[in-house]
Amino acid sequence: MEADAQVTQLEQALIRQAESLAREQRDRAESGKARILNEATERIRHAEEREVLAAKGEAERMVRRQAQAAETRLAAELDRLRWALTEATLSGVQMAFQELVDDDERYLAVLEKWLATAARELPPGELVVEARPDDQHLLTQHWVELTTRAAPGREVKLDLHGHISEGGIRVRMADNRAQLDQTFEARQSRLADDLARVAMERLFASAPDLSVLAR
Repeated sequence: MEADAQVTQLEQALIRQAESLAREQRDRAESGKARILNEATERIRHAEEREVLAAKGEAERMVRRQAQAAETRLAAELDRLRWALTEATLSGVQMAFQELVDDDERYLAVLEKWLATAARELPPGELVVEARPDDQHLLTQHWVELTTRAAPGREVKLDLHGHISEGGIRVRMADNRAQLDQTFEARQSRLADDLARVAMERLFASAPDLSVLAR
């Protein structure tokens, strides 16, 4: 009987020990499971954050590329419009000047005005007016009264130039110290620069600002 009791006690002790070990293993497994889940959750969170940042960065780069492409297209279109507006205006100016040259009275009045401007702006001294051969006869007929009104008190000589020109005059000092080019071509060139500047100011003033998209 005593031996049976000892065996029973031993069995119970072994069972308790086994249960204790099982509980420890179960607790250790639960702890390991929780740690693994936490680590996995952190890795997933970091991966998601990296993906979100990468997607955000790619979206920003795409927006910048699209904005830059839009700015390039807009600049090209504005440049085309500037050129078209300038050319159209200069074409109208050329037609008007050709009509002016065909009207002797108006043409002489304009040449007198341009000579007067040169006489005011150029230094004191003898002046030489260079004109195209086509205008020689007209200017010679009215030379004295024209120069007397436009450049009183100054000696002004008439000379011809061999350049291809629609009309106008080039006024220079006799010693070539200075000159004022009032030929149609020179005035057209100066006008073209002014027209291009004004056209760009007007066009860009009404154009949308896309630069904020590329920031």
